[in-house]
Order: sequence, then C-alpha cells, then structure tokens
Amino acid sequence: MSIDADVIVIGGGPVGSTALAMLGRAGLTAIGLDRDREMWPTARAVHFDGETMRTLQGLGIAEDVAKVTIPMKDVDVVNEADEILVHAPTDRLGDQAWNEHVSFHQPDVERLMRQLIEATPGVELRCGVTATDVVNVPGGVEVSTIDPDGMRQLMRARWVIAADGARSDVRRIFGIETDKYGEDAQWLVVDGDLIDAPGHQTDMIQFARYSRPALWLRLPGNRVRMEFMLVPGDDPEEIVTPAAVERLSRGVLPVDRFTPERQAIYTFRGRIARRWREGGVFLAGDAAHQAPPLFGQGLCAGIRDVENLIWKLDLVARGVADESLLDTYETERKPHATFWVETAASQAVMIQTLDAKVAEGRDEYIRSHPEATAVPTSPALGAGFHEGDADERAGRLGIQPILADGTRLDDMVGTHFLVAADRAVHSALPAALRAALDTDADVVTLLDPLKVDRILSAAGGRAVVMRPDHYILGVGDTAEDLERLILRIPSVASAAAVAAENR
Repeated sequence: MSIDADVIVIGGGPVGSTALAMLGRAGLTAIGLDRDREMWPTARAVHFDGETMRTLQGLGIAEDVAKVTIPMKDVDVVNEADEILVHAPTDRLGDQAWNEHVSFHQPDVERLMRQLIEATPGVELRCGVTATDVVNVPGGVEVSTIDPDGMRQLMRARWVIAADGARSDVRRIFGIETDKYGEDAQWLVVDGDLIDAPGHQTDMIQFARYSRPALWLRLPGNRVRMEFMLVPGDDPEEIVTPAAVERLSRGVLPVDRFTPERQAIYTFRGRIARRWREGGVFLAGDAAHQAPPLFGQGLCAGIRDVENLIWKLDLVARGVADESLLDTYETERKPHATFWVETAASQAVMIQTLDAKVAEGRDEYIRSHPEATAVPTSPALGAGFHEGDADERAGRLGIQPILADGTRLDDMVGTHFLVAADRAVHSALPAALRAALDTDADVVTLLDPLKVDRILSAAGGRAVVMRPDHYILGVGDTAEDLERLILRIPSVASAAAVAAENR
C-alpha cells in the first residue's frame, strides 16, 4: 500500500503536537490533522511535571518553555474555617533535573510547539481538517478527511495516533468504551488577568470547603485560575457572570480588577478507555484516559503516552524491532495512567465532599496524616519491554543527573538507549559485545563515574540499561546481567542475529 506518511496524528492539541515533533525528531514522516483552523486561544491544561519538561528538553525547546512558565513554589490544603491543613513547599529541582511542578499558559507553550513543527522536516500540521473516518486496511490505515472548503480526501499511513481528546471521534468509530473511576462533578473554571489585587500568596490551594470546594492557581504574569465546584441550587447562567465569580472567590477576583479570559463549566471525570490499540490505530492523551485535575497529571500522562509509543514506532519502521513491540504500548501505559486516574479520583472524593460531618472527619485525618494529600510517587510501568516483572528496579523512570558543568545528562545521550555501567562490569563483557556497543548508533555507553554514579546509585545496581523514553529496561550487578540486558536492545539483538547467520 502506498502511504502519504508513516503516521497520521489526529488532534493538534499539546499531545498531538508533541507527537508530531517527536516523529519528526525520529526521522518518521507524519501529518497532523486538527479540526480547528486556529490554535485554541485560551488555557486548558496549566501544569507540567519534571518528566514532561525532560521530554521537552529532548525536543530542544525546554529552555524556551521555561521562559514562559513559572515553577510552583508551594501548595496548601485549606478547610471551611480557612485553616491550613497542609502546607507543602514545591519549588525545587526533582530527579528529572527540572522543577517537579511548573505552571504555564497553554497557548504560550503550544505556540512554541507549532513553531518547532514548522521547522521540523518531514512533519506538518493541517489545521481546519477533520478526520471523518478511520479504517484499518492491509498494510496500514486509511483516514477520510474533509477540509474547510468541503474537499474530501482519503489519506493512508502505516499508523494513526488518535490524540483527539476526551470526546474522541476515533474512539467512537471503533466502538471503544471507557471505564468510569470516581464520581463525575461539574466545576466552573475561570481564567484571566488579576491586576492590582493580591490574590492568594500560595501558588496552588485546594479549598476543601464543604460549602463549595474550590481551587486556586497562580500562572505566569498576571494570570490566575480559580475553579469552583457547582452545588445544588446553582444557576448555570448566573454562576458564570463577573459578579458571581467575585462572590464565589470571596472577593479574591473582584469585578474591577479581574479580567476574565474564559469562564466555562466543565465536568471533571475519571475515565480509562478499555482498548488503546485497534490494529494500526493508537489512542493517546484524553482519548485514552481522563482524570480529575487534582494532581495536574492529565496532560503529563498524554505526553508520556507518545513518549512511550514513538521510539517503538521508529524501531519497527526501520525494521530493527518486530511489530509485536507495539503491543507493549498499552500494557505499559494503561496501568500507569490508571494509577493516576484512580489517585486523582480518590483525592477528588476527599476534597469534593459537601457533607459537614464527613469534612470534619476528613480534616482530622489530614491533620494526623498530611502525607495523604501529597503527590504520590509515580509508579512503574505495566508489563512490557523491561524486566520489571522479575526485578522491581526495572520499569521505573530513570533519573537525569545534572553534571558538574551544569549539563543535563540527556543533552549528551539524546534519544538513545543508555548503557550506564561500572567500568569493571563493562570490562568483563565479551570483547565482541563491547565492540558492538561502540558501533551501534542506537546506543550510548557511559562509564565515567562522574556521569553514571548517581544513575547507578538511584537504580541500585552496578549496571543500568535505560530506554529512549528514560524508563529502565533493566538493572544488573554482574557482567552476565549486563550482557543479558544489552542483548535485549533491539538494534544489538538484530545485529547479533545477523552475525550468527553469517557464521
């Protein structure tokens, strides 16, 4: 089958745009389709974590993104009586070499991403083009489209990434249902500029008020966001007025000093798609999972999806890995995303209660267990292309050290497999395998203690093999362990198989 591109990406939001940029970086051709003619002008997502910033670093735009974002310095949980139940400082570098909590204005970041796409050979984003049907066919996928002028086109690709949002048409086309987590709740989301008014001093506050749960978030510049849960008796038309916003914010967003950019009612929900793959079609981002925004992991999870998938597509496209590698996308990512959806849904239940007695018991519990509201440690991947089923050190996100000269390690390694090892362990490898590593373009080997000691210490071994998405393939303590892990790297395994055939 002749193809128009290796991959068609449906959806031009942050996840779809990131996918396009990653595909171009990998040398794959890709066409993005976005039904909107213009970039969405207002904010939706407002939070990145350190792992997401590391992904943007790999695309070469993290420093530019850092200029239009702000690190979140602290978080509070506050009850009905305005008692601060929890205060947590968050302004610090994490083990990804970036701040773990970063606030941003989405159009600023999307603009940078679209500039990157325009400058990247082999990929393009077509705005105002809607995918009307998606069909798996022998050798690939056919996508029917219609443009703003009513022109229809049939496009073909080897694969499709459906990053078309919570109401995904692609998910509907394939009849993929979702499982529900927690209880749905309607919230008013208000974004805008707050001028000559103090707002709240803390960057993020969860107001666990049983009269009306709410959220506050300070964004770059003069921008702020507040969110208010709808309660019985609310008038959906009245509640979006400036006077209502001032009342709900208890005067924090006064009519004469707050200029709203968006006031909209959203349903916060927890959902996981039952299938993430249909032939050559992969769901990603909100099309695959949706979470209440309590931990700010919605967009982060979508970026993880495409980070996980695209290096695998690259290996398969080049014939280095078998297509069965793509089966590990769902098995690895779905349990990981489900953890965050379940955790956010549980936090939402705790924050959203409207029952005074329940709130009283919750407050007492939080006073005694403040860690209950903390952002949990990110889990390991589900079963897949790593040794986590036999070794709990594997399948987890690896760290990124900042070296003595200020260089972040990924700026040296790039998007390759990383072999980090104690020199003695590496020296004990068979000479032929060491030579193969030295000539393999998909692998970077580091032995300098100044570069690898922190990686080895964090992983708990004398040798670590890390995947291009920075998750740990495996950890070893002996040369035999390291040899086993290296032979799992697809390019090394492929070369070894060819060498064996030629003997």
